Amino acid sequence: MDTTEIKLQIIKAGERAVRELIKVAQEDIIKPNPDDELAADRLKNAAATKKLAIFDAFEILSRIEAERSALESPAEEGKSRGGFAERRAK
Repeated sequence: MDTTEIKLQIIKAGERAVRELIKVAQEDIIKPNPDDELAADRLKNAAATKKLAIFDAFEILSRIEAERSALESPAEEGKSRGGFAERRAK
């Protein structure tokens, strides 16, 4: 298996992960019993979990787009892309 095939498999896995994160973000936040002392804490944790799921999904999608672009337009062979600092300066 070559590197391109592995990257395509990783992209597919990332897409599946994004779909799962969407399910987490769409779940209702169940309001616990108002007499429960930990109710506010639980709501806060649920909201934080949803926020993290949404941000993670966007981050994964951005990386998937970048990897797809790199696979579709690979750098020309023999052409220098510059050193580490030059690539990071963009």
